[in-house]
Amino acid sequence: MSYKLEDNVEEVASKLGFPEGPVAMDDGSILFVDIEYQTLMQLHPDGTLEEIATLPGGPNGLAIGPDGAAYVCNNGGVYGFAKMDPSAPPGSGRKANPARVVNVPIPMNPKYQGGEIQRVDLKTKEVTTLYCKYKGKCLIAPDDIVFDKKNGGFWFTDTGTVHAEGSDFGAVYYATIDGQTLEKVASIPTPNGIGISPDGDTLYVSDTSFGRLWAMNIVGAGKVEPGPLVGMPGKVIQTLDGYQWLDSLKVEADGRVCVGTLITGGISIFSLDGAVEHLELPDPFTTNLCFGGEDMRDVWITASGTQKIYKTRWPRPGLKLAYTA
Repeated sequence: MSYKLEDNVEEVASKLGFPEGPVAMDDGSILFVDIEYQTLMQLHPDGTLEEIATLPGGPNGLAIGPDGAAYVCNNGGVYGFAKMDPSAPPGSGRKANPARVVNVPIPMNPKYQGGEIQRVDLKTKEVTTLYCKYKGKCLIAPDDIVFDKKNGGFWFTDTGTVHAEGSDFGAVYYATIDGQTLEKVASIPTPNGIGISPDGDTLYVSDTSFGRLWAMNIVGAGKVEPGPLVGMPGKVIQTLDGYQWLDSLKVEADGRVCVGTLITGGISIFSLDGAVEHLELPDPFTTNLCFGGEDMRDVWITASGTQKIYKTRWPRPGLKLAYTA
């Protein structure tokens, strides 16, 4: 099932770079990161934008921790950006349609320096790097992050990257806010969005290039059950048909998983029985969303290709995150 969201959404921010990682705040504002402009931003209820911090590289994902600070997945500037019609990329011989031109992330940015996990004190604006290496090797491209109130730390994805010689697979990690514990949990080709079920027992991870949603049983801090077959990180909820990529995600209060969907553009809602509902938006790089408001039915969506943020009302409440500020 698919229907268009665009008739029921309000544009609340525009002329951004490549927005991602929206988080609803207690005062009705949202925090978000801008990958292209390398900033942590706050969108206030009156529509004004405030820069909270400069984050060189590529701030990609965001969550509030138990100390009220913002924790950021920074991909290290792995992407450059270019305006193009995705259906007519350079070298394809196809003629670009100006109406379809969007801001597109391009791998193999020459300024790439390696990824990191950062902490931003929202009061002092101080930025601290918590993690940049695992077993002596640089993190590749940290992407999305979720805190686990039951186990005390946070889980994050490292999407990996594409380069001239091929690609480096990504992974899922678990870490603590003291900068002392970093554990690799599972290998997935292109892990992107990450979230936790309402009961705290299941970790959901979207695999971008395969259009697949994984579910892993959490058995402790940084521990998940092995999948049913060797090499499987968990069980597959569903794999999308055709050529669709999955980006970041949030979970609804009833357990459905909402994932930003690339190429087709919009939000794919996965039920745990494998059914998928697609809400269409006019942006092939609809990357993320967040729930907020008193009833958790206010939703902000990052339409990153068209450099906008939309707000809408959701038919069901979203799951409250472990921590807010």
